[in-house]
Amino acid sequence: MASVQLDKVRKVYPNGYVGVAGASFEVADGELLVLVGPSGCGKSTLLRMIAGLEEISAGTLRIGDRVVNDVAPKDRDIAMVFQSYALYPHMTVAENLAFGLRLRGHDKAAIAARVAEAARTLELDRLLDRKPGALSGGQRQRVALGRALVRKPQVFLLDEPLSNLDAKLRMSMRVEIARLHRQLGATMVYVTHDQIEAMTLGQRIVVLKDGEIQQIDTPMALYERPANVFVAGFLGSPRMNLLRGMLHDGDGGPRLRLDDGTELPLPAGEAALREVAGRPLVVGLRPEDMRLAAQDDAARLPAQVEAVEPVGNEAFVNLRCGGGEIVVRMPPHDLPTPGETVRLGCVPGRMHFFDADSGVRLS
Repeated sequence: MASVQLDKVRKVYPNGYVGVAGASFEVADGELLVLVGPSGCGKSTLLRMIAGLEEISAGTLRIGDRVVNDVAPKDRDIAMVFQSYALYPHMTVAENLAFGLRLRGHDKAAIAARVAEAARTLELDRLLDRKPGALSGGQRQRVALGRALVRKPQVFLLDEPLSNLDAKLRMSMRVEIARLHRQLGATMVYVTHDQIEAMTLGQRIVVLKDGEIQQIDTPMALYERPANVFVAGFLGSPRMNLLRGMLHDGDGGPRLRLDDGTELPLPAGEAALREVAGRPLVVGLRPEDMRLAAQDDAARLPAQVEAVEPVGNEAFVNLRCGGGEIVVRMPPHDLPTPGETVRLGCVPGRMHFFDADSGVRLS
C-alpha cells in the first residue's frame, strides 16, 4: 500500500469555474479517509484527479514517493469502485473478477488464485458461476469491490459505492467495507454525500463545500468541535440546532439574547465567553445537549412544541423558539404534546459559539 499526498491541488475548468480550490492533505498508508460534502462540493472531482480521470490544473499529487500528475490512470496502481456497479452482464461473477487481470496479461494460475482469494474474502464463493442479473444489489456491490480487490493496488478509490442500495443494505455494506479495510490494511479514499457513512467509516474525514476544504479531523473531533457553522450544521443527524443572538452581561452572569428578544441565562461553564459580549453570534446546540428544564433550572429557554416524532428507543421533538426551529432528542416516554409551551435547559459546557458574519468558531 502507499500514502497519497495532495499539495495545493486545484481544478479550474475552461469556463473559469473552480471545482477544487487548493486542496492540501495526506492520506496515510493504510488509512481510510472519507471525502464528504453536499452535491457539487468537489469531492468526486478530487477523487477523479487522484485516479487520473480528471486533469489537475495546479498543485502536486503524489502516490507513495512518486509524483503522478502526468501519469496515466492505468499506471497509477489504483483501483476504483464506482457508484454504478459497471459489471459486464454477459459475464459470470468469476469472469467479471478476472477481466482486469486478463487484460494486464496475468497467467491463468495467478488469475485463478486471486479470484478465489477475493471470493473467499467477500463471501462470493457460491456465486462465481452466476451472472450479474441473478444477483442482489448487495451481491453486485461485493463483486464490484472484488474486481478492485483482485488488482491488489496501492490505493482503493470508492466513489459513492453504496448510494444505489436501500437503507438496510447500505448498513450491511458499511460493515463489510470496514471489515475489509481492517483485514487488508488498505489505503482507501471514500467519497460520499451521506454524513452517516462518513462518520461510521472514516478514520478521518475531509469536509468540503464549494470546492474548498472546511475541516479535516477524526469523526468525533468534527462532531464535538466543528470549525465553522457549515460543518456544525452538516454533520449530525438530526443536525445541530443553530440560533442567532448576542451575548451580554445580565444579572447573575452572561445571558444570550436571541433575535426574537428571548433571553437565555448561560450555564456557569459558558462564563469564559464574556469577552465576546455585544458581538453577533450563532449559537449551536446538539439535539442531545438540550432537555426539558426543571423549574429551578437557571438556564431555561421557552419554546413551543410543533411536532413529536417517536422512533422507538428515542423521540425527536420539533420546537419553535428564538425565532427559529430546533430539534431535541429525548427518551421515548413522558413526551410533550404539539402546541404545548415548554422550557428547555442546556447541558453546561456543550454550547458552540460561532461568529455571525464569518461563521468561524469562537469557542
